[in-house]
Formats: sequence, C-alpha cells, structure tokens
Amino acid sequence: MSDTTQVPAPAPRAAAELWSRLATPWTITITVPILIALFDAANFIPATIFALSAFAGTLPYIAFAVVLIAGMKAAGAEAMIAEAFKGRENRMIVLAALFGGLAPFCSCEVIPFIAGLLALGAPLSAVMAFWLSSPLIDPPTLLITAAALGWPFAIGKAVSAVALGLFGGFAIKFALQAGGLTNPLRDYKASGCGCGPSPFKGTPVWRFWEEEPRRVVFRAEFVQNALFLVKWLALAYVLEALLVTYVPASLIAGLVGGEGIVPIATAALVGMPAYLNSYVAPPLLAGLMEQGMSAGAAMAFMVAGAVSSIPAMAAVWSLVRRRVFAAYLGLGVSGAIISGVVFQAFV
Repeated sequence: MSDTTQVPAPAPRAAAELWSRLATPWTITITVPILIALFDAANFIPATIFALSAFAGTLPYIAFAVVLIAGMKAAGAEAMIAEAFKGRENRMIVLAALFGGLAPFCSCEVIPFIAGLLALGAPLSAVMAFWLSSPLIDPPTLLITAAALGWPFAIGKAVSAVALGLFGGFAIKFALQAGGLTNPLRDYKASGCGCGPSPFKGTPVWRFWEEEPRRVVFRAEFVQNALFLVKWLALAYVLEALLVTYVPASLIAGLVGGEGIVPIATAALVGMPAYLNSYVAPPLLAGLMEQGMSAGAAMAFMVAGAVSSIPAMAAVWSLVRRRVFAAYLGLGVSGAIISGVVFQAFV
C-alpha cells in the first residue's frame, strides 16, 4: 500500500506564498483602515473621510480615462503610433517623443512593439525617445495627475515627457554618430504576448462601435481598466490618508522641501528606486506636497519613478545591451532633475 501522505511545504516557502496571496492592493486598502480603527480610533473617521473624499473627487476623471483608453484600443490606435517611426531620423525622434504619451499599450505589448520597430529598421534614437516618454504620461495618467495635483502639474508632466523623449533621442543620435554605443541591440526572438492585433497592420477605425469584434474589445478594455484604476487609486488614497495623518510635515520639508537643486536631486534619486505605479504616485505626491515637498521635487520624483518602472526597464533590458540600458537610466534621472528645476522655476 503506497504512502499518500503529502509532505508540507517548508515554513519559509509557505509563509512567502501566503504573503503573496494576501499582499494585494485590495487587501492593503481594507486592512489599513481596520488597523487605524484598532490602534488609533480617534483618527479612524478623519482618515476615512479624507480617503473617501479624495477618491470621490477623482471618479469623473476615472470614468473619462476608462472610456478614452477603451475607445483607443477598440479603434486600433496602435497603427497610428507606428507612423511616428517612418521618415527622416530627426522627424522620427520628434514624433516618437510626441506619440509616446499617446501609446495605449499594456506592459506586455511594449516589448514586441519595440522589437518590431527595431526589426523594421527604426533607429535606436527614435526608439529611445519613445521609451523615455511613453512611461511618463498617457491619457489616463494625465487625467489622474490632474485630479490629484491640478492641471498645471499634469500639463507640466506631459511637457516633461515630450522634452525627456527629445533629450534622450537626440543624445543617443549624437552618441551613435560619435562612434559610441556600437552594436547596441541584444538578440531578440519575438514570441508574441497575446494582447491583441499587431500595431503594424491596418489603420485606426474610429467608428469602432459599428463592428461587433471592436465592440467586444471596447467592453473588455472598459471593464479591465475600470477595475485596474479603481483598485490602485483606492490604495493610493488610503496611503495618502496614512501619510498625511502620521508622517510629520517637518520630516518631509527637511528632506525635499525648500528651494534649490538639492531637494530636487534628492527627490529624483529617491524616486528612481522607489518606483510607484503611475496611478498611485499623484495622490501620494499630493500628500507629500501638503507636508512640505516642493513642486520641483515632486515633479523630479514622479519623472524618475516612471522611467524606472518595471515594464519600462524590462522593455529596455530585454532588447539592448547593458551600456544602452545604463544610458537609458542616466538620461532618465538627469532629465528628471532638469524637469524638476524647470518646473520649480515656473510655478
């Protein structure tokens, strides 16, 4: 008779698996108010009202963003983005930086999209412009940033995204002309990500509601993006309430408050490793600014954090060699500091 007794998983592995299942945005969003109620009941109602009010103020922006991104996906707007990578190199860099903020791609689509562009002969300079601008802004991020930090900050971030794309694109062009960054690409084998049609086929169909397959895409994208935004923004506003309630304003002001380049550079260097989801960052930065963080430091933190996002870095790392990857990060953090300094001067 065979022994069917199952050997239990080692305690550390079991604990890690349990933590991975519990440490979700929804779990944290629910747990934080419960912990406040248990250990600091006096702040439970003020913190809860703060989070709910902030979230309610963002709902119109969430609704518009969800409809917009679902419509772009259903229309096949990816085909329009590919047009930016045709023609003269200077023109490609400019259009790639501009279109980077319009790309409606999920993270798994970015790598095959860029790989396809490189395979078609798009220059690395234009691709770098797209890489640097794309993680910084897109229609939903623009709206969420405006809701949390105001339209001047949202527009400033959009301008920073385009400027950073141009800065990086032309820097790579001149480096290549000077003989640097030779043979920059790794070997890449396209495997497909299963996230919809190729961006190189067809043209956008803006009256997508007239075709049933596109209506199906719209409904699926609407639900998926609505759940995604609600999940992350609920977490963001709970964390913002926690930040405002318990982090002393003097601490924030001492680190990244005041004038000058030092707070801005500090914020950029902290923001690079401390990546925050693009939808979580604006509410948290709103809380930090209320606590004394300067506007320039907030801009530098957001730009640096977006450049160092996991999908963005994965796309670059998988396709280029280490020296190009290092150039990407260097351009990102230096561009973040410049963005912060310029934005601080105009606000």
